[in-house]
Amino acid sequence: MEQSLTGLGNLIYEQITNHEFPWIHMQSRSTDNIMYDPEERQYVLGPRMIRRHSRNIRHIRPFTQLVWTAWFAKELVMHRKTSTLREVYYSARGHRDIEYNNQQESDNIITDMEVALNRAREDFHIFPEERSAIFGDLTIEYTVPGYEGRRTNLTDHPDGVMIGPAVTSSEFVETSADKVLVVEKGAMFTRLVEERAHDKFNAILIHTAGQSPRATRGIINRLNQDYDLPVYIFTDGDPWGIHIAMVIISGSANAAHLRGLTTPDAEWIGVWGTDIIDYKLPTEPLTEFDHKRLRELKNDPRYTGDIWQRELDVFLKLEQKAELEAFSRYGLTYIVDEYLPAKLGS
Repeated sequence: MEQSLTGLGNLIYEQITNHEFPWIHMQSRSTDNIMYDPEERQYVLGPRMIRRHSRNIRHIRPFTQLVWTAWFAKELVMHRKTSTLREVYYSARGHRDIEYNNQQESDNIITDMEVALNRAREDFHIFPEERSAIFGDLTIEYTVPGYEGRRTNLTDHPDGVMIGPAVTSSEFVETSADKVLVVEKGAMFTRLVEERAHDKFNAILIHTAGQSPRATRGIINRLNQDYDLPVYIFTDGDPWGIHIAMVIISGSANAAHLRGLTTPDAEWIGVWGTDIIDYKLPTEPLTEFDHKRLRELKNDPRYTGDIWQRELDVFLKLEQKAELEAFSRYGLTYIVDEYLPAKLGS
């Protein structure tokens, strides 16, 4: 990683030495250059390239921001430090010559750096705020400074272990699990831990805390690829829960420039629209925004499979949605005792 950043700095230095206006060449991230690849089963960037050139007055500001961000990332890597996206933004504001209108502008520049160097921001020790968690029989070995070589089992903490930089960069040593169960909501994650679902289903439990952060999707991918563990995704029965599952399966347009974040063979096991009918779940009416989102998903190339189209149609016909907690009408342990065994064939 340090070599990539040094290479970028050397390129710019050589351009200046040769009396050139420095520039950076990268793939375009415009929407017309993002396409769904059915073979990769994810969004990818197309062939169109752009040149961010300091000779162009419109490019001077983002060019300067990108160079500063690359310098900051090199400092992190050299000193084996980590930073959040928020800290990068405020660190830039501490330099009078580096200005951002808001954090979104800063985040976009970090994404440009990813595209230019063909590396994920996590490789440069830049992470979002941690909010997801993992629990189960997985022994990891830390690689972060001060903890190198130290091992822990992810059943050691009853609240689960936060998926932060230390877990993300750790080595996976061993596991007895034979599947991964991903859940959208913290309350359901806690319920599964309390009911020892990791033992009952021999599973590693992962809480996404809503839309799954990239580091969490990377861990899901590693468990699937390195240990051949099937992945099952359990979300709210609404368009937003459906999309949370699909982003884990086939990624997002925003991360079209990255690989290793998708798990194409993961299965969405509910809450389905047909579950609302079969289990007579308490529901709430779809909002106009929900309707609009469901229709968008119907036309999204990632949702062409029979199950996806069937369930989207059911939600639209019912005009209702249901949360994970709706199963509580049958008792607090119903999810573990009845629903998940039926879905997992246990």
